[in-house]
Amino acid sequence: MVKRNLTPCLVFIIIVLSFLLLYSNRNARDDWRGLPQQIGLGDGAVSELDVDLSRQQQDPDFAIWNPKPNFKPGSAMPPGHNYTSTLIVAKVKDEDTEWMDKELPDQPKAIYVADDPTAPLHPPKNKGHEVMIYLSWIIDNYNDLPDVAIFMHAHQRTWHNDDIMGNDALNLVRRLSRQRVWREGFVNMRCSWNPGCPDWMHPSETETNEYKQEEALLAKSWSELFPLDEVPQILAQPCCAQFALSRERIQAKPHAQYLWYREWLFSTKIHDNLSGRIWEYVWQFVFTGENVYCPKEHICFCDQYGSCFGGEQEFYEFMQVRNQLGERERELREWEEERDTINAVLKEGRIAEAADMKMPKQGWDIELKDQIERLRPIVYQLQEEAVVRGDDPSMRAKEAGREWRDGDGF
Repeated sequence: MVKRNLTPCLVFIIIVLSFLLLYSNRNARDDWRGLPQQIGLGDGAVSELDVDLSRQQQDPDFAIWNPKPNFKPGSAMPPGHNYTSTLIVAKVKDEDTEWMDKELPDQPKAIYVADDPTAPLHPPKNKGHEVMIYLSWIIDNYNDLPDVAIFMHAHQRTWHNDDIMGNDALNLVRRLSRQRVWREGFVNMRCSWNPGCPDWMHPSETETNEYKQEEALLAKSWSELFPLDEVPQILAQPCCAQFALSRERIQAKPHAQYLWYREWLFSTKIHDNLSGRIWEYVWQFVFTGENVYCPKEHICFCDQYGSCFGGEQEFYEFMQVRNQLGERERELREWEEERDTINAVLKEGRIAEAADMKMPKQGWDIELKDQIERLRPIVYQLQEEAVVRGDDPSMRAKEAGREWRDGDGF
């Protein structure tokens, strides 16, 4: 019988297996598609076990990593410059964005679907609400940015879009002054201070606030995100994570720093919805270097959206009338709810129960309707006059307190 030497064959098999193992590990490590996809834009619960432990956050080179650049006003553009802009939208599959294509057909858009890894645009991981999407767009487009980038949610009408703007995202995008965005570098798409200004988040708080659950997590998160900066006593800006940036302001920070921020989002063990809410009051520091960013409301509405009420006092007087109208409308709704509730109980024959219920004041609905009919046209007229005033670029400049010369734009 002839004996064969099997050693060369065994060596060859070991080499092949080793190569395949290394190649597989490298692909698993480099392919972001292997990351788990959460369900819902910020609604999926991410526990400590959900964190991809293979992603280890590494300290940056602090010699070149500058968390607080010396931000400067935007460089002047010539009058009549045609500002390019992109609308960056964070959505989930169930949210309808057809209104954007219908109403803003010529506005370039980047619509990310957070919970659909097969969508043309989607984040590498559905974690951290819109933050992952905003950072991913900046990272992917850093070297090919428009003049202005507008970061917004998908819904058209919502309470956190200013009611002076009809609570309508369409008005915000259409009327946004790209010139102001370029001048300021960073603007919040919301002008009204409530909620968010002038004194909102207190990172030194250690007890959980039911209405601001992220507050107690801010100090630790801040030290991880901005290790060279002291934890501020206050963080404030108008809510709710919708803003616009100039190309200059985005590029004032190095590309690597946005990667660092996103890596924090990948690695943090903070619950998904809270990690997103933390950033709601961090964006202003990232892009202005200021922990409190609360521009005066009348200047914001005028210079940013062209609703100029004539000055701070005039805006205050308008707000008083508008608030009176809102209060009367609220009282009328409550009166009608009380009436409808009692009528429903009486209809079911529960007379004794109805007798114990709070009775709406007789005739109060008529008085409220009279007041509403008197106040509503006043509010509408003041708003219309503000828009007409805002059509004049010199009036915008005057109300904002900035220099303007004949021939200048908005």
